[in-house]
Amino acid sequence: MTEGLRLRPVAESDLDPLDEMFADPAANGEFNWGGFAGGALVWRRRFAENGLLADDKTVLMIDLDGEALGFVSWFRVPTSNAAYVIEFGISLWPDARGKGHGTAAQLLLARYLFAHTPINRIQAVTEVENLAEQRALEKAGFTREAVMKGRCFRDGAWRDEVLYRMLRDELPA
Repeated sequence: MTEGLRLRPVAESDLDPLDEMFADPAANGEFNWGGFAGGALVWRRRFAENGLLADDKTVLMIDLDGEALGFVSWFRVPTSNAAYVIEFGISLWPDARGKGHGTAAQLLLARYLFAHTPINRIQAVTEVENLAEQRALEKAGFTREAVMKGRCFRDGAWRDEVLYRMLRDELPA
């Protein structure tokens, strides 16, 4: 059940669970694990600087009735001197996966971004093999747009990724 799901700023109390997630390949998930790259230190530094709310990259927690389920993050991708699109990603704690929370959170994020930023397009990229995320994006109203060959390196191999998009006029009611 996703009723009561909301997005909220990261709190200091969220940092320890985020550290644990980035230190554990199983918790981070097969498609998000990129090795031990100092992620926790970077996140803590950025939290101290700006609360993880910045133009270059923003992070919001996914919250259900006071319990953090994971997070969404996004950044700007320039498309010209005067325009950009937003690309986002999502990570859920293992216990929150497979319950519809990802679909609901991504739709909430789309609504938030179209309401609060002057953009016409948001997009997400996921590995071709990440069928659960592809289903979640499609259920949230995103359109599969392209397969990008050999775009991401994970676990010793180059992997294909799928690009999904939503335009402002495609936002579900």
